[in-house]
Amino acid sequence: MLNQFLLFLHISSVIIWVGGMFFAYFCLRPAAVQVLEPPQRLPLWAATFRSFFPIAAVAVVILLISGFALFLQVGFKFAPLGWHLMMTLGLLMAGIFGHVYAVLYPRLSKHCAAAAWPAAAATLNSIRKMVGINLLLALCTVASVLLIR
Repeated sequence: MLNQFLLFLHISSVIIWVGGMFFAYFCLRPAAVQVLEPPQRLPLWAATFRSFFPIAAVAVVILLISGFALFLQVGFKFAPLGWHLMMTLGLLMAGIFGHVYAVLYPRLSKHCAAAAWPAAAATLNSIRKMVGINLLLALCTVASVLLIR
């Protein structure tokens, strides 16, 4: 029963975090570019991140804890290679998220508050690149755990 609960937490956290990144990257971003000018678009992103990042941070923590708990049940030595790759990629993704949340997002908020639109746009572009990398890593993570045994 504990194993199923940990797996539920793990998969739910992935859905929240990666699903949120996918929505932002492929749905919100193109729509915001299409209908809003930078002075409206950039504060929208700052406000969206203000809501999303704390939720994503909780999801990332739950994801890491549940992943390590599931891993420890099997043992590092006996876990399939795909699990080791999943853990490595997941830790890399968490590190990228930490950088975006702790460094880039505050910078974006500061630039938006100062109406420094070129600097805000450059910071948002850095966030976009990091999210794109994390989405690619998420795809690799899922492939590694499902295809490499």
